[in-house]
Amino acid sequence: EVYFKNLSKQKQKEVMEKNGNNHKLRVCVATCNRADYSKLAPIMFGIKAEPQCFELDVVVLGSHLIDDYGNTYRMIEQDDFDIHTRLHTIVRGEDEAAMVESVGLALVKLPDVLNRLKPDIMIVHGDRFDALALATSAALMNIRILHIEGGEVSGTIDDSIRHAITKLAHYHVCCTRSAEQHLIAMCEDHDRILLAGCPSYDKLLSAKNKDYMSIIRMWLGEDVKTRDYIVALQHPVTTDIKHSIKMFELTLDALISFNKRTLVLFPNVDAGSKEMVRVMRKKGIEHHPNFRAVKHVPFDQFIQLVAHAGCMIGNSSCGVREVGAFGTPVINLGTRQTGRETGENVLHVRDADTQDKILHALQLQFGKQYPCSKIYGDGNAVPRILKFLKSIDLKEPLQKKFCFPPVKDNISQDIDHILETQSALAVDLGGTNLRVAIVSMKGEIVKKYTQLNPKTYEDRLALILKMCVEAASEAVNVNCRILGVGISTGGRVNPREGIVLHSTKLIQEWSSVDLRTPISDALHLPVWVDNDGNCAALAERKFGHGKGIENFVTLITGTGIGGGIVHQHELIHGSSFCAAELGHIVVSLDGPECLCGSQGCIEAYASGIALQREAKKLHDDDLLLVEGMSMKEEEIVSAAHLIQAAKLGNTKAESILRTAGTALGLGVVNILHTVNPSLVILSGVLANHYVNAVKDVINRQALSSVKTVDVVVSNLADPALLGAASLVLDYTTRRIY
Repeated sequence: EVYFKNLSKQKQKEVMEKNGNNHKLRVCVATCNRADYSKLAPIMFGIKAEPQCFELDVVVLGSHLIDDYGNTYRMIEQDDFDIHTRLHTIVRGEDEAAMVESVGLALVKLPDVLNRLKPDIMIVHGDRFDALALATSAALMNIRILHIEGGEVSGTIDDSIRHAITKLAHYHVCCTRSAEQHLIAMCEDHDRILLAGCPSYDKLLSAKNKDYMSIIRMWLGEDVKTRDYIVALQHPVTTDIKHSIKMFELTLDALISFNKRTLVLFPNVDAGSKEMVRVMRKKGIEHHPNFRAVKHVPFDQFIQLVAHAGCMIGNSSCGVREVGAFGTPVINLGTRQTGRETGENVLHVRDADTQDKILHALQLQFGKQYPCSKIYGDGNAVPRILKFLKSIDLKEPLQKKFCFPPVKDNISQDIDHILETQSALAVDLGGTNLRVAIVSMKGEIVKKYTQLNPKTYEDRLALILKMCVEAASEAVNVNCRILGVGISTGGRVNPREGIVLHSTKLIQEWSSVDLRTPISDALHLPVWVDNDGNCAALAERKFGHGKGIENFVTLITGTGIGGGIVHQHELIHGSSFCAAELGHIVVSLDGPECLCGSQGCIEAYASGIALQREAKKLHDDDLLLVEGMSMKEEEIVSAAHLIQAAKLGNTKAESILRTAGTALGLGVVNILHTVNPSLVILSGVLANHYVNAVKDVINRQALSSVKTVDVVVSNLADPALLGAASLVLDYTTRRIY
C-alpha cells in the first residue's frame, strides 16, 4: 500500500511538472437540475477546498431556473458557490418536442459561455437531455469531459443519452463494478475509468446523525412519527408517456386508500410531467389532509426524510440508489429503472397496471427495516475523484481512443471474397424434378438439392419451402450470404407480380399461382420469378456467351423448346409476358400436333418429347434397334435411344433427327429475320445434336445480311439454376432487370 501511495504521489508530481507548476486545473461544473446537483455538490465542495490545485466555474441551466420546479439554483447560492453563468434553456411544453427544442436552445447558448470560460475540463453528470447538450458542446469545442455515473443501465431514453455521453466523454467516474465493466465493454480506455462510488454517498453515510425530527415535522406536520410516512417521487417515462401517467394515477389512488401521511414531490421537467401535475390536481392531492405536495426539498433535508420514512414509492433513481444506504423500504414502479443494481430493500412492481397491485406492495413494504446497502458507494468517492482530476495530463492528445477488443483478420473484408460469398437461392421447377441450389456471385453452384416434383400444388409449394429453408440454413455453414430467391419455372409468368399465369402440361396444377408471397413471407427474403427460357437467357447474359453482348437469343432444347431474347442488354417479356415462346414458332402448316394444341411448332419436331414420340413409333415397328443396341423389356423408349440409333447408322433415326434439326433451324431463321441478334446460343441436352443442322439451314434459308450470325452451344452446366440466381444477383447488385 505504501508503495502504491508513493507511486501515485510521484505520478501526480510528474503531471504537475508537465502541466506547469503554477497551473491550476480550470474545472467547469455544469448542473441542470436538483437531482444532478446532489451528485455534483460534494465534488464542487472538494474542488473549492483545494484552491491551490483547481479553479471552479459553475454553470447553471435547465430546470434549476424555473419557478414551477422550485428555482433550485438558490440552493447552489446557499451552498456559497458563485454561479458564473445562468442559461435559460428549457422550452416549456413538457412534451417530446419541447425536450428536443431545449437541447437545441442549449446548443445555441453554450458555445459563447465555453469560449468565455475556456475550461480545461468540464464535469457532466448522468443521463439528462440537458447533459447531452453540454457534452456535445464541449466535445465539439475540444474541451475534455469527465462524465459522472456512466456505464449504468436503466429504462427509458435515459439509457441511450447516458451511453451517448459516454462516447463523447474523455474520462469516466463510475459507481459500481458492473458499470465499470459496461464502460470497458463499450471500448472505453480502462486507464481513463475511475471506480469511485457515488459522490452523494459521501453525505448519505453520515447523514443519520443529524437532527431529523425537526425536518420531518417541517415537511409533514407536527404529529408525524418516524417510519410512519411515505415519500413519493414519480417521473414520466418518456418512451411511454401515456402508460406512465396512468400508472401515476393508480399510484395516487393506492396512496389515498393506504391512508398514510405522504410527501409527494412534483415530477421532473421531462415530457409528460405537465399531465402528471394535472392528475395530482384532479385528485386534489395539494389539498388532501394526508398529503404534502412540494416542488423541491433541499438534498440535505431530503436525505433525512427518506432515511426515516416507512417507505419510498415511485420510479426515481434515488429510490434504487441512495435510499439503499439507509435500508428504507422502496417500491419501484414500472420500467424507468429497469437494469439498475438494487439492494434487497427494493420491491419491483414492473407492470403496475392495477391499484390493488400497488396497494398490496405498500402493505408488504411499509414500516420494514432492511440492512443498509453500499452498492453505490462507501463514502470516499470525492477524494478519489479529486485525485483522479489531479492526475489528468493536459499535454496528452485530446483525441480520445477506443479500446476495441481484438478481432480476427476477416477474409470477407476483401472485396473479391465479398463478391464470392454474396449468393442467391435458385429454384428450378422442371417437369420431372424440383431443384434448389445456393449459387455464388461468380456462378458457382455451392450446394444443390434435388427432389421429384410433386403432382399437386400444395405438395409442390410445401416442398419448395422445405428445400429453401434447408438451403438457407446450410448457406450459413458454407459462408454464403443469401440476397434473395430466384425461381425458374415452365409456363407463362408475370415477373412483376411473381405469379405463374398458366403452365405447360408438364407441370400440373400450376396456373394462377402466386409464388412470391408465400416464399418471401416464409424466408423473409425478396423473391423473383420468371419463365425458364428467360432465365436461361439471363444466365447467358451474366455467366455465359451472352456476357457483354447487346442483342442475343437463347434457345433451350430439352423436354420442350423454350428461350429468351435479350435486346439492347434487356430481357424482352412482351405486353402479356408471352415474348420468346420460341418453341411455338410454326414451321409447317400440316406438321405434327404440339402440346399447345397447334400443329407444326418447332417443339412438335425438335423437343425431347417429340423425339421420344418418333422413337416409340420406330420401336413399335421394330425399326429402332440396330446392331450394337439393346434394351431391357421394362426400359422406356426415350430420345436418347433415337440419338444412339442414328449414331450407329439407323437411317430412319438419322432422318428424324435431320427433320428436327431443320425445323429448329427454320425457327432460328425466323428469329433472325425478326429481331436480328448478333448471337444465337443453343442450350440444353440436345444442343450439340442440333448446332450443325441449324447452321446449315441458316446458310441455305436466311437473308445474306443475317448469315454472319454466330451460333454457339452454351457452356453453362445448369442454365436454369444459374438464370434463377441471375434474377437475384443482377437486381441486388444494381443491374437493371
